[in-house]
Amino acid sequence: MKTIFFLIILIASFTFLFFNLKRLLSYIKVGEKDNRFDHPLKRLKNLLVIGIGQSKLLREPLAGLMHAFIFWGFLVLLIIILESIIQGFIPGFDLSFLKSFYSLITASQDIFSVLVLIGVLVAFYRRFIIKVERLKSEHASHEIAILWQDGNFDAGLILTMILIIIISMFGQNIYGTHISEYDWRFISHAIAADLNLTFVSGNIYYEIFWWIHIVTILFFMNYLPYSKHLHVITSLPNVYFSKLEDQKNKITPINLEDETLTHFGALDIEHLTWKQLLDGYTCTECGRCTSVCPANNTGKALSPRKVIMDIRQRVLDKAQMKNGKESQSQEKTLVHNYISDAELWACTTCNACVHECPVMIEHVDSIVEMRRGLVLSEANFPNELNVVFKNLETNFTPWAFSYEERADWADGLDIPIASNNNEPEYLFWVGCAGSFDERYKKVSRSFAQLMKKAGIEFKILGKEEKCNGDAARRLGNEYLAQILMKENIQTLEKYNVKKIITACPHCFHSLKNEYKQFNGNYEVYHHSEIIEKMIKNGSLSPKNSLNKKVTYHDSCYLGRYNDIYDEPRNSIKQIKNVELVEMNRNRDRGFCCGAGGGRMFLEETEGKRINIERVEEALTLKPDVIASACPFCMIMMDDGIKSIESAAEKVEVKDISEILLESL
Repeated sequence: MKTIFFLIILIASFTFLFFNLKRLLSYIKVGEKDNRFDHPLKRLKNLLVIGIGQSKLLREPLAGLMHAFIFWGFLVLLIIILESIIQGFIPGFDLSFLKSFYSLITASQDIFSVLVLIGVLVAFYRRFIIKVERLKSEHASHEIAILWQDGNFDAGLILTMILIIIISMFGQNIYGTHISEYDWRFISHAIAADLNLTFVSGNIYYEIFWWIHIVTILFFMNYLPYSKHLHVITSLPNVYFSKLEDQKNKITPINLEDETLTHFGALDIEHLTWKQLLDGYTCTECGRCTSVCPANNTGKALSPRKVIMDIRQRVLDKAQMKNGKESQSQEKTLVHNYISDAELWACTTCNACVHECPVMIEHVDSIVEMRRGLVLSEANFPNELNVVFKNLETNFTPWAFSYEERADWADGLDIPIASNNNEPEYLFWVGCAGSFDERYKKVSRSFAQLMKKAGIEFKILGKEEKCNGDAARRLGNEYLAQILMKENIQTLEKYNVKKIITACPHCFHSLKNEYKQFNGNYEVYHHSEIIEKMIKNGSLSPKNSLNKKVTYHDSCYLGRYNDIYDEPRNSIKQIKNVELVEMNRNRDRGFCCGAGGGRMFLEETEGKRINIERVEEALTLKPDVIASACPFCMIMMDDGIKSIESAAEKVEVKDISEILLESL
């Protein structure tokens, strides 16, 4: 009787789960195609390191270990769960025929069961006792969200079920029908011995624990598709299908010559890719992304977590609409009705959210895609961008300067221009800020002087250089960005340019990584790399003692986008009597200056200015100099210092090239 009853429950549970997962998969299929099936070995490596190894979660030791204990525990316990299921058909069954391997299985079961218990108790403590701020979700976004609004009920239910599964497993072990010589459940046996329990075949307590264990597992797995904990099922696939190294941090181009395209960018879920919809299913609502978002940290509307949750909610709502349950959804779109324009334009594309996400959600890609929808499909963007886009079209720079003046910064330095002298091996890509911004023109001159002192021969394009296209692209104007990029590639090919040096991380990232999308393949160096190289090979030797305390501000596009952290610091450290001190948020956890993603050209009208937040953090160290290696960062830090009267005359903002030149 037990066997028949159990068989019915088992078949019903797996059938219900199958149709639920099939239903969710059908929702994802409304997204556009995206080839994420290439390079299976590289993807498998990501799965093992990030998914199974929990490498990103462990960046926060306590929370990471808590989650890892639960996750690894369930992986180890899967074999024992399988054994329990078989026992429903064959009473007294075990895997002892595996002999020594079974000993390893049973010993690890006891150890990891304890670790899971510890993890669950810590999770309860963090969520319900100390109430970690980032765990408080903006709104529930799952199919039975009507039952709760802050996610605590859902989390509490899941944790309680895990607790029941583990305790009932211990109960099975304690009241087990027999013990084989290969059964090494030493913790369970110690508890049984302490309670003076005897192992009697058909023990009623064993049966009770077995049923509790099995029913809870079956309920748990069928509850997941309706819960924010759906990530238990989707996180490993999402990690596997995440962008590989050669595509990571790069914007996917639109084929503007494809006449079959019916839209540009994304205004609703059908315009996003299936992977971006899978991101929505995978969000754990842990809040790591939002906790590091510079916009959210300074009171802006944007929350990267909410953006991903809204994508998920729109998918579910639209599915209900098709099933005749939600007629109003037909009149809504993802952009405007779920995600506001203000949220999208607040993003600095600093990539902090992507870098922190433990399940490899690609927030920035979705945000840029929705910006594209606003700009290219609706011509709907902040008024300030009218001038920016117009300047890029006519002057090839975001500012209202004539391209004829692009080389004026180099007057008197005797720097060859490619159209007159194309012999030098290196091209110094100056960038718009380095060519036109009064403050950053000094950096261009400083770095040019360093290269001359070190004997590096280089040329510039002069008035033939145009904006690299990064700002237009991340502001959603892919059409204008591609025009600039392709015209620059034509110019670089005309002069047979192979090696490029630039002081701008945005130019660096675009030229090095995204120009390849249009057959622009170059060897690109950031000036911090060249400066370090010049010091190492002895062509530059810092001799003067500066006697200054310096803190270095990491550029997002140099650091998180391109993993360049040590080079700028190493150069500063070579200068005599310079004390390099680190801000609390540094390196891959550095805080954005607020200028990326085209925000350089948009006013901050909501909340606190991001650059003020960063400058205030720097000033807590009482530095003499805030060092940077990016024109946008320098401009933002400089403006921040000037707005704080007490610091304006005490603290300087300098590029690393200026600091080094001063030391020669």
